[in-house]
Amino acid sequence: MVGGLAVLAKAADVFVVGAARLAVILRLSPVVVGAVVVGFGTGAPELLVSSLAAARGSLDIAAGNVVGSNLANLTLVLGVAGILARPHTVPRVVRREAPLSLATVALAALLLQGGLYRWEGVVLLAGLAGAVVIMLRASRDGDSAADEAAAEYLREVEERARGRARHDRRSGASGRARVAASPLRADVVKITVGLLGTVAGAQLLVVGAQGIATDLGLSGGFVGLTLVAVGTSLPELVTAIQSARRNETALLAGNVLGSNVFNSTAVAGAAALIGPGPLTDPGLTVVAASSMVVIAALAWLFLGYGGRLSRVDGAVLLAIYAATMPFV
Repeated sequence: MVGGLAVLAKAADVFVVGAARLAVILRLSPVVVGAVVVGFGTGAPELLVSSLAAARGSLDIAAGNVVGSNLANLTLVLGVAGILARPHTVPRVVRREAPLSLATVALAALLLQGGLYRWEGVVLLAGLAGAVVIMLRASRDGDSAADEAAAEYLREVEERARGRARHDRRSGASGRARVAASPLRADVVKITVGLLGTVAGAQLLVVGAQGIATDLGLSGGFVGLTLVAVGTSLPELVTAIQSARRNETALLAGNVLGSNVFNSTAVAGAAALIGPGPLTDPGLTVVAASSMVVIAALAWLFLGYGGRLSRVDGAVLLAIYAATMPFV
């Protein structure tokens, strides 16, 4: 499981960076880059882990990963960001994505009751399509938040690329730069390698989680809610810490909310289509799912009040996470 987490974190980062650079090379609209690549790109680990878990017959782990990742994003990620940097919020992003996040989280919590079945997966994927349309229309109607998100994320991508280039020059690895003469070819290779690595890391993580659940007599829902969910939320947590160090946190809330929309619709929907079945763990379907909805509403309140997330808000969110886990 530890090996899977390590591979997953690195490979997912390579995949998202390559996708962002490819979008720029292909001259895609900044609206598409900001709303889709940046907002949903970090959901690749959750999508693959839950899909593989559902395919292996561990729907509890898949559903637990959805709920636990949403909880971790809204408490751990935003809580750490609030304590470290008191991030500013972009009002347009909060007005647009906080209601979408709450609506999709509530929909996922409702459909989780009793199980996940294929018709529910279709409903969730339809919700994803609707959310994307709303985001793109809002951005085209004069909302520049997506452009700002794309610009901030791509600045980070270019900084990473320059850092790797300096490292290659110091180590004498100039041949790799000559081989990758075509940026398009290099980024296609990067996306492919990142995707394959993410699949391999997700497979290791799921197998390890199933083994832990069996060996320790824990429910799959609990393991998915805790170990697996925190692991797949590491990219968002690392991004929050790095953003706090660079004092570039204005769009962090929008990225977290966008990730929750993706988790609640695409990830849960894919699990329902691939491995439908019942869910019998009340800690997952009742306590954790209800907590997810309440915390989504509370996070919206914190993010919309005063234009920034305070340290007190961050501490409250972390305390809620710590208080919720013993009951799931």
